Amino acid sequence: MSPGTRSGSTSEPRARLLSTATRIFYTQGIHSVGIDRITAEAQVPRATLYRHFSGKEDLVLAYLDAADRGIRAQITAAQADIESPAEVVRAVCRSIAEGIGSQGFRGCAFLNAVAEYPDPAHPVHQAVLAHRQWFLDTVTELLARTGRTPADAAGRHLVMLRDGAMAAGCLFDPHLISETFLQGVEGILATRH
Repeated sequence: MSPGTRSGSTSEPRARLLSTATRIFYTQGIHSVGIDRITAEAQVPRATLYRHFSGKEDLVLAYLDAADRGIRAQITAAQADIESPAEVVRAVCRSIAEGIGSQGFRGCAFLNAVAEYPDPAHPVHQAVLAHRQWFLDTVTELLARTGRTPADAAGRHLVMLRDGAMAAGCLFDPHLISETFLQGVEGILATRH
């Protein structure tokens, strides 16, 4: 990580670079986009990019970190003011479904990134695995509150449903995909009682 990312610097040029990279990486892929395009669209000199990021890989890791923080905040917000464990799971999954139906949805940023970085030892691949482990642990914990039996299999099932919905949501009718996803969640919850 560059000094700018370690210190948590939120300078305006850094924010513009990250915002531009996020938009382009998500809509067009990571490997297909070069540093020159990012700096041109962000209207930031190349030297400024290197003051904030050690290189493209560092920028990609910052993009995934921002996506991770956004998803964590989304999951936390979805649970706000809900006491019923099953309703918490439903609310979290509805927030996922809303994302699938959002304008410009292009699938899961993490699944898209790992497709471009298949080497398990690569830092980008490792960042994806860390996010996915957090997500699996989170939904497994939420599901554990809905029944008396261990929720490990239910958590894996929910992650697989979500992955399928995220992939299909940018290929087919997102409304239909979201409905199907939420029906699958109800099936998981039905087995937890």
